[in-house]
Amino acid sequence: MSFSSTVRYGAGTSLATLAFASMMVFAAPAHAQDAPPPAEAVDAAPAEAPEQDIVVTGFRASLASALNQKRTETAAIDSIVAEDIGKFPDSNLAESMQRVPGIALQRGDGGEGRNISVRGLGPGFSRVRINGMEGTAQTGSSDIYGAGNNGRSFDFNVFPTEIFSALAVRKTPSADVEEGSLGATVDLTAPKPLDQKEDFVLTATARGVYNELSKKVDPRASLLVSKKFGDGTFGILGSFAYQKRRLREVGYSSVDLLSANTNGGFCSPVGFASQNPGDNAGKGTDALNCSTGNPRTSNAAAYQTILDLRRDDLPNVEGSGAFLPRIPRYLNSEQNQERIGGSLSLQFQPDDDTDISLDMLYSRFEVTRRDNYIAGISFARSASNNGQPMTSVRDIEFDENGSLLSGLFDGVDVRSEGLIDNFVSTFKQANLNFKHNFTDTFTVTAMFGLNRSIWDGKKRLQTFIDAIDTDNFSIDFNGNSTPVLGFGVDVNDPTSFNYAPGRADGTVLGGFSFQGKPSKNTTDGLTGEVNFDWEFTDGFKLKFGGQYRESDFRSTFLRAYNADTVVRALPAGTTLADITTNITGVDKLWGNGAPSSWVAIDPEKWEETFDFDSVRYCGVECGGGDTNVRESVTSAYVMSTFDLQDRLSFGVRGDIGVRYVHTEQFSSGIIPVAPPAGTTSPTNLVGQYASVNRSYDNWLPSANLVIEPLDNLLLRFSAAKVLSRPELGLLAPTSGVNPVTRVGNVNNPMLEPIKADTFDAAVEWYFRPGALLSAAFFYKDVKTLVQSVTSQVPFSELGLPNALLENSNTAPTELFTVSRPVNSPGGTLKGIEINAQVPFDFAGGILSNFGALGNFTYIKSDFEYCLVSTGGACTVTVENDLLGLSRYTASGTLYYEDDRFSIRSTVNYRDKFLRGIPASPGSDVQGNASTIYVDASASYSINDNIKLIVEATNLTDEQNRLYIDSQRQDTLFETRIGRTFTFGVNVRM
Repeated sequence: MSFSSTVRYGAGTSLATLAFASMMVFAAPAHAQDAPPPAEAVDAAPAEAPEQDIVVTGFRASLASALNQKRTETAAIDSIVAEDIGKFPDSNLAESMQRVPGIALQRGDGGEGRNISVRGLGPGFSRVRINGMEGTAQTGSSDIYGAGNNGRSFDFNVFPTEIFSALAVRKTPSADVEEGSLGATVDLTAPKPLDQKEDFVLTATARGVYNELSKKVDPRASLLVSKKFGDGTFGILGSFAYQKRRLREVGYSSVDLLSANTNGGFCSPVGFASQNPGDNAGKGTDALNCSTGNPRTSNAAAYQTILDLRRDDLPNVEGSGAFLPRIPRYLNSEQNQERIGGSLSLQFQPDDDTDISLDMLYSRFEVTRRDNYIAGISFARSASNNGQPMTSVRDIEFDENGSLLSGLFDGVDVRSEGLIDNFVSTFKQANLNFKHNFTDTFTVTAMFGLNRSIWDGKKRLQTFIDAIDTDNFSIDFNGNSTPVLGFGVDVNDPTSFNYAPGRADGTVLGGFSFQGKPSKNTTDGLTGEVNFDWEFTDGFKLKFGGQYRESDFRSTFLRAYNADTVVRALPAGTTLADITTNITGVDKLWGNGAPSSWVAIDPEKWEETFDFDSVRYCGVECGGGDTNVRESVTSAYVMSTFDLQDRLSFGVRGDIGVRYVHTEQFSSGIIPVAPPAGTTSPTNLVGQYASVNRSYDNWLPSANLVIEPLDNLLLRFSAAKVLSRPELGLLAPTSGVNPVTRVGNVNNPMLEPIKADTFDAAVEWYFRPGALLSAAFFYKDVKTLVQSVTSQVPFSELGLPNALLENSNTAPTELFTVSRPVNSPGGTLKGIEINAQVPFDFAGGILSNFGALGNFTYIKSDFEYCLVSTGGACTVTVENDLLGLSRYTASGTLYYEDDRFSIRSTVNYRDKFLRGIPASPGSDVQGNASTIYVDASASYSINDNIKLIVEATNLTDEQNRLYIDSQRQDTLFETRIGRTFTFGVNVRM
């Protein structure tokens, strides 16, 4: 829909008044027509005054339209609308929502906005509707950002912004809105043809996008065409958007922080009273050597320093209080992205009482990410892989909390690792909408829709080459959040590394792993609903209806044949130089001691050399995965709305109702087991089928009340019972492990839904046209959460076949970090939101073209987390903030806009937040440090048809840092994404 409008008013009417009035006429939603207009929108001009035409467009009109929608709604809703057709205010939907009070952005790889938290509740607690139908959207990511989501969370970066015209964030529920959200229900709306003011609209935008790290200019383009027929009774609108991006991200990663005793301690000095490791002829360990050809060079004082550091809860465990990076490494990540999206809307309005539309939408997002690391790997290895116990400590220093400050080591295995992750996310939806006013007081609406979301992980391949037992490996933080690493070997020389089958003594000499295997998640959605609206007397309506929706989630992955997972020696006449490439430029882009170049396997040359371009895969017959979670929800509601404006001397309106929900859940999965005796399998594994059926019912009452005691002053109150359901992937009755990283998971199909009682109160003062000052209080009593409980368990106790460990050099006796989702006790959160939107039209002169908007949110939470679960019940708990909750968030925008020129800058602040409880053993939490991002954009209209656009993101070159443990706050991950600049032109006909 176009938010440009021409309105005739008397001379002297302010621009802000005109903006507000024009939005009332052209942009107000249909249901808002029942509400009384604000006083300033109906000020009559003197009859004798001359008339003038004023066109209100752009960012200021977008703000005014959104503010009008907020004011007329009964529930607490914040909106963002397009500045013009095909022109959303930001380049990313999730980034746009940072301006909404109570919303915090979660970024993913490359720094791009991926999903949101609403009032402290993470992405899994909010539902997203696209053109009125609930949908899911999934992308992949690196492990540090949680890899792919599990079927219910919504990744906004799947979609180009140009195919949507508005989004709305519904923070309080009403009975006529389907359940499933504790945080918010987010509505994304694509434009419709009969909403356009003109009979024919064509708008096209072309941009070039430049990032200072990738040093590439990438294309971004969009096109929208809309046409009305039959005197405006039928219309067709189509939109298309395309974007290609090449991103680069550089930085440091430690993967985890482990206490010194986790993998068996370090190699003791010669003659030390208690020798570690003990004599082992097979590994060449004796009184003088840590392993074959690797002498004991530990300094006695440094070695004793580690032993003396012990945690209070483990006072008898030597080294339990000394923490070191698990895999200290520099990283270089390069992404190629291609994003395609489009919408098609057919709309028919044969008369004023009937509206029929068919809305279709498609998006495809493909990413190929190439990660490369240069790392010290020994601190992550036990004695079985000749790891940490075979490493000598020559010098070491810790701070008072046990965090490593600096260290010098001998016998460290250095690894150059590469990871290729290629996935495609697609989304498609079609929904048929019907509305008919049978009488002036009785209306029926109906909708039927289908959608499908597919995340297709086509490839996730890890390759690595190792330099064994290097001396003079150093780690030096020197007071910084990330260290300078010294590798003790020329990492740019292929002859420094090995690629060959592992030795009999457990030494790893390079190799590969099909991490994640080829896999696919498919979520099919179906929704059918009918709603009735009956105004049985003036100011009172009865609304009732029913809905059926189904979500069918299926996840599959394949296994490679045993013969295709064995590391092979280089063919005769082939050297590492023949299958490697060089990673360059990290020293200049990141600094912090990163090498100017390091050698890494070139995956294309590697595949060609070993003929790995035709790897054979098999499915459930050899232990592959095939899980299915089908959720059917039948619901009905009844709700009464009221507006007592005409009965009282002040405004009172609201709604009260109840929604009944019946949920049927079917879960099935394949668990890998050893084949029966006398049978064979390509991987010595077969699949065992398991399934679970369950159902549950819920009654969800809700009420919203709006009181207007004075003109332009609104008081809002809301109370409700709400629920959210666990991620679909967690409900499959399956388990599995990664033998290389020694992590595993056991799912839980009996997880209970997450329920909460909520209360909201707000005051809103619309003190000038287009202006707002507001404050809101919210409280949520969450009865239970879904939380992963992590424990260290020997593989042999997981009930899984040893065949899963083949070709990994991991023994069945080794500890695995295993996570199990459970229902934890829950807790409470409460907070306040303060919001301001002020156009400076009162200032006069050039200042009247300025304006500002800003918001601030403070949230306090108290949740109980399960640390130890026995027999399905929590036996040890701890209290902390809700995961994903930032106590403080704030956003501020200053803008200038006149008839031709527009410019604005936005600052977004997000306080630190927790990512995981508990973290690894010895660390209580995993967290994300606070961030401040500054963006800006400007445009200049050459004439009514051509506009130039300039945009910049991350102007301050902010870096994101993840840490572990609330006291030590050791850096897990810190990267630089750089500044991005966009130049473009928009043409409209």
